[in-house]
Amino acid sequence: MEIKVVKQVMEWNEDVSQAVKDLLAQKQVCLVNVMGSPGAGKTNLIMGLIRALSPRYRVGVIEGDIAGQIDAETMQGMGVPCVQLQTQGACHIEAMSIQNILPLFSLDDLDVIFVENIGNLVCPAEFNIGEDFRVAVLSIPEGDDKVEKYPLMFATCDGLVLHKYDMLPYFDFDPQRVTDNAKGVNPNVRVFPVSSRTGEGMEPFVAWLTGKVEEKLGKA
Repeated sequence: MEIKVVKQVMEWNEDVSQAVKDLLAQKQVCLVNVMGSPGAGKTNLIMGLIRALSPRYRVGVIEGDIAGQIDAETMQGMGVPCVQLQTQGACHIEAMSIQNILPLFSLDDLDVIFVENIGNLVCPAEFNIGEDFRVAVLSIPEGDDKVEKYPLMFATCDGLVLHKYDMLPYFDFDPQRVTDNAKGVNPNVRVFPVSSRTGEGMEPFVAWLTGKVEEKLGKA
């Protein structure tokens, strides 16, 4: 099956984010913005969420990359509708691009769309894309100083996944430092230690995410 590829248009209006939210509210679809550095494990985390949620929800994915379609091919191999967004050098996804992509999905046949944002701890945090909530992914190998260095990313997320948690014994990483710093800039953030490889921590994370989705869909 051929993968649809969309080029990002670098025109953006803040009102577009609200227009996206209005459309998805009408269609009863929850949009989840997943952000983190390259190599943080966003793709594997989303794959784990698809496996956990697909018995209950119909899931689609928007894959944001500067170039290529490797992750989109991976998602499509799981049997979920996926559109590749190529930003052609831009370090973030914009609401206008999401608005242009949504007609490529059959929204009446979806409950949740995950957006895998560009690998970057700076730019994506600055742009609302019409999402209902945000998940930041910080992997253990990246170090425990990232909240202090990139506070906006963690100040604007609803959930923070400390990913690749099975690697904690091999790195000088203090989870409490990250949690305290994250709570310092965002008192309401929920922090979840997770390993997609072993499955550790996935259950409470999925339970939290399910609650957020149910709240959006009016089923809570």
